[in-house]
Amino acid sequence: MGSFGNYFELQCLNLLFADTVYIGLKTADPADDNSGGDEPVIDTGGYARIVSPATDWEDALAGAIQNGEILEFPESTAAWSTGATPLTHFIIMNAAVAGEMLAHGELSIPRTVDAIGVLLRFPVGELDVTLD
Repeated sequence: MGSFGNYFELQCLNLLFADTVYIGLKTADPADDNSGGDEPVIDTGGYARIVSPATDWEDALAGAIQNGEILEFPESTAAWSTGATPLTHFIIMNAAVAGEMLAHGELSIPRTVDAIGVLLRFPVGELDVTLD
């Protein structure tokens, strides 16, 4: 079985993030087909996917690309999750609503948005996508 070279992997990552992507949350591992976990309902409780233009991302390096800017969800106006069902994974989509999943990963710390006024943000480098 063959594999892609490092140069090609970096080019693919840079190309994938050269357009605007949309970052969402899930309550479990979405799996590669986005069938796992639940995403909070868009436009409910203030939830919306983060609109992330290409300028939010660093150039791919060593088989990975990461956010180079702080990425922040809108402030919650109601619960998106509960303590019993925290948000554990991120998804990167090609549309603000529905669309196709481009990448996914586990959050370093599960998050709960169970009240009004919760701000959720990803510090620089927290979202890391690899291609190997």
